[in-house]
Amino acid sequence: MTSVLVVDDERPALEDLGRLLETSPSVDDVVLAAGGAEALRLLAERQFDVVFMDVRMPELDGLELGKALMRFAEPPALVFVSAFEDGAVSAFEHQLHPLDYLMKPVSRGRVEEALGRVSADGRAGGIRSRPPTSHGHADADDEIVPVEHQRGGSTRLIDRSTVLYVQAEGDYVRLHTDTGRFLVRAALSEIEERWGQHGFVRVHRSYVANLKRAAEIRPQLGGAVTIVMVDGSQVPVARRQVADLRRRLRM
Repeated sequence: MTSVLVVDDERPALEDLGRLLETSPSVDDVVLAAGGAEALRLLAERQFDVVFMDVRMPELDGLELGKALMRFAEPPALVFVSAFEDGAVSAFEHQLHPLDYLMKPVSRGRVEEALGRVSADGRAGGIRSRPPTSHGHADADDEIVPVEHQRGGSTRLIDRSTVLYVQAEGDYVRLHTDTGRFLVRAALSEIEERWGQHGFVRVHRSYVANLKRAAEIRPQLGGAVTIVMVDGSQVPVARRQVADLRRRLRM
């Protein structure tokens, strides 16, 4: 049986496709998302076998969402749905390799055909393995992080590898990245646990540093040190963490 996420910013189209999928004998779970940002939040919480999604949506469109999903460790199958024929060309130009492309209004026959392709591809009941990236190899050491823009309520997608360090700010953390600073609702301990295997180390009660982006360890008075990141920013290291840091860096 197949679990399906349906994504469309137009409510009537979203509900119509949802009803078609709910009555399919090969589908046992259908969840609706009213846009790309909501879809990303749902996909971060659970896995789906296949995502049926509109191409043209505000803020985060189907192509952008598709590119984000292909960076997931276990990406779902993709089926694009659109009223515009040029969307199919765009999807393949972006190397998203969707299993199918449905034109609106969607018929039951085309929905079943798309679901058949999901089953034939071995993705129903079990998510497929991660595909190669456009560079020809799996980027298994990265993760897409959705962050909210303060203006306009839009969602931006950043790579975890672009994060230099993470700073605690109350119930939030601030991600300092190559392209800016972003506030995310999370605990620093959660970041430390999730990203620890990727070079992120707790060096202070308020900071987790990405040691892969460290350029220099700079001594300070009294035996303290700071980490100088590749962009020149500095991260304080608690004295009790200095020995562990030097061990990690084999200094």
